[in-house]
Amino acid sequence: MKYYLIVGEASGDLHASHLMREIKKADNEAEFRFFGGDLMAAQGGTLVRHYRDTAYMGFVTVVRHLPSIFRNMALCKNDLREWRPDAVILVDYPGFNLDIAHFVHTEKIAKVFYYISPKIWAWKEYRIKNIKRDVDHLFSILPFEVDFFERKHHYPIHYVGNPTADEVMMFKKNYSETFLQFCERHALSQQPIIALLAGSRRSEIKDNLPRMMLMLEHFPDYQFVLAGAPSVDDEIYRPFIEGSRVRLVHNETFALLSHATAALVTSGTATLETALFGVPQVVCYAVPMARFWGVIRRLFLKVKYVSLVNLIADREVVPELVVDTYSDERLLRELRAIMPGEEGRERMLSGYALMREAIGKPDAPANAARLMVGLLKG
Repeated sequence: MKYYLIVGEASGDLHASHLMREIKKADNEAEFRFFGGDLMAAQGGTLVRHYRDTAYMGFVTVVRHLPSIFRNMALCKNDLREWRPDAVILVDYPGFNLDIAHFVHTEKIAKVFYYISPKIWAWKEYRIKNIKRDVDHLFSILPFEVDFFERKHHYPIHYVGNPTADEVMMFKKNYSETFLQFCERHALSQQPIIALLAGSRRSEIKDNLPRMMLMLEHFPDYQFVLAGAPSVDDEIYRPFIEGSRVRLVHNETFALLSHATAALVTSGTATLETALFGVPQVVCYAVPMARFWGVIRRLFLKVKYVSLVNLIADREVVPELVVDTYSDERLLRELRAIMPGEEGRERMLSGYALMREAIGKPDAPANAARLMVGLLKG
C-alpha cells in the first residue's frame, strides 16, 4: 500500500522514521512519499520537500514567509492528488496538517491518520471540529489525551504508547560509554554535570540561555554543558557562551543526559526526555514582557501544567518557572533543592516513577503501524 507522511520539524522526522520502519514490517509492499527529513529518507521512498523548507514558527516569521507556505501547500495538494495514496499520515504540525486533512477528506483521496495528535487540550480546542470532520483515526502518544478526546469530546482515539519513552529505552540499552569517556571525547572536565537544554528555536535560546547561565557562579563545583539541538547551528549559541565556562555538546542530548546530575530545561519534549533519564530538572521558560504574556497564558491556556512530565503524572513533579512565574532567585532556589542529598531530589525521582507507570505500553511505533495497516486492510 501507499503511504504519504507529512512532518514539520526534526522531532517529527525522528518519530515518523520509526513509524515507517514498523510499517514496512507490517506491510512488505509499503511505498512512501513524504514531506520530511533525512531520517525518513533513510527508510526509503521519495522525499518531496524537506522540513527545513516548510517549518516557520512565530507570527512574524509566518507572515513573512506566507508565499513560501502557500507554495508548499499547493505542492503537497497537487502531489497527493496525483499519487493517490492509500493513507495520509500526519505527524503533529497542525497549522499545515489540518488544512491537508480537510483537503484529503474533501477530495476523498485517502484515509487520514493523525500520529501524534495536535495539542488542542492546551490551546485552540475549537480544532476538535476539524479533527472530527477530517481525521479518520487519531493515534495518541500521551495517556491523558484519551480522557480529553473520548470523555470530553466523544471522539474515539488509539493510545499507542509514547515513542520518546521507547527511544530513551533503546538508547539506554545500547549506550555503554562511561562518564570519563564522555568527558574525554568532548574535552570536558571531570566535574559533575548540570545540563542546559535551552530549546530549539532562536527566540527560546535568546530568552533562556543567558538566564540559565546566571547559575554558573552559584555552582562552582559543577560544569555546565549545553545540549546543542539538531536543528540549531553552533553559531547561534556562540555569542551567548563565548568566554564562559559553558561547553557545547551538539546533537548528543541523550548521551549528555545519561551523565548529568541535574538539568535546566525549557518546556517541550525535552522535559519528558530528561525525566525518562532520571535526571532531576527545573523547567524554566523566560520571555520578554512576562506579565503581559502571563495574562495571555491564563486566558488561553487550558491546562494546569506546561511540562509533559506534570501533565502525564497529573501532579506537580517538576517545578515550572514559566513566563510570569519565572525569576532568577526562584530558579536558584529550585535548582539547589534537587541537587544530591536534598529532599527535593528524591521526591522528584519518586514522581518520575509515577509518570513512567502512566505512560504504560511500550513500542509505540510498532503498535501504531500494526493498527494502521490493519485498518487499511480491514
